[in-house]
Amino acid sequence: MSIATPDHRVFVVMPAHNAARTLEDTVGAIPREWVDELVLVDDSSTDDTIAVAERLGITTVWHPHNAGYGANQKTCYLHALQQGADVVVMLHPDGQYAPDLIPSMVRPIVDGEADLVLGSRFLPDGQSALDGGMPRYKWWANRGLTTIQNRMMGTDLAECHTGYRAYSRRLLMELPWLRNSIGFSFDSELLYQAAHLGFPIAEVPCRTRYFDDASSIKLRPASIYAVKTLWAGVRLWLHRLRIVRDARFTPPTLSAGARGTAVDTIGDGRATADTRR
Repeated sequence: MSIATPDHRVFVVMPAHNAARTLEDTVGAIPREWVDELVLVDDSSTDDTIAVAERLGITTVWHPHNAGYGANQKTCYLHALQQGADVVVMLHPDGQYAPDLIPSMVRPIVDGEADLVLGSRFLPDGQSALDGGMPRYKWWANRGLTTIQNRMMGTDLAECHTGYRAYSRRLLMELPWLRNSIGFSFDSELLYQAAHLGFPIAEVPCRTRYFDDASSIKLRPASIYAVKTLWAGVRLWLHRLRIVRDARFTPPTLSAGARGTAVDTIGDGRATADTRR
C-alpha cells in the first residue's frame, strides 16, 4: 500500500500514444508516496514509448494496433481492476496535466466524498483555463458544451471535458463503461453514466500546460467529438423518458466473480446521492 493511503491501493494509469519525449518528465513529477502502481497502456505507438516506460520500471501493456483513446482507457481500467486497485487516476503522459495534483484527486475518493473526481481547468474561474494557455476558441467550445451537458445531466460542473480524472473501484465495477465508444467521446459517455446512476462527482482546480509536445485533438476529430458528445446526451434524455432504451445507461449485471470482488472491496455502506432523472 502507498505511504499516504495505506488502506487503499492507488493506481495511476497512463493511456499513451507516441509519448516517448514527455513520459520521463511526467513520471518524475508523480508523488510516489501516493501511488502503489504506475501502468502505461501503449496504443501502438511508432516512437520509443514502450522502451522508455520499461526503462522507468512502469508496468506496460501494449495494443498490437491502434484502437483509439476510449479503447486505451478500457484496457487501463480493466488492468487496474484486475490487479486490485481501489482508486484509479488517469494521467496523460504528455505533461499537460500536473502530476503533483494526484493527492487532491485521490483524497475525495479515499475520504468517501466522491466516486469520480474531475481536475477542472475552469476552477476557481474561467480565467484559469486561459491563464494556463488554453486557446480561446477551445475555451468557448468547452464552455458551450459544458453548459449544455450540465442541463442534460442535472449537474453544475465547471468543466465536463477534462482529461484528468480519478475513479473509485466501486464506480468502475458498477458503471457499464465497457459499452462506451472506443474514441474520444468515451469520457463524455462515462460522465453521463456517473451522473445518471447517482455516483457523487467532485471537482478540484487543475493547472495545465499547452506546448508543442502536448497532445491536442485536431479540428475535425474535435468536431466529431462534440457531435458524439451531444448525441450521447440526447440518448441519455431519451433513455430517461423511456422512449429509447440505451444499454450504456442501464446498470450491468455483475458476474459471480465480480460480485464477490465488489463486496470485498466496496462494502463500506456508503450512500450516494441519487441524481437520476
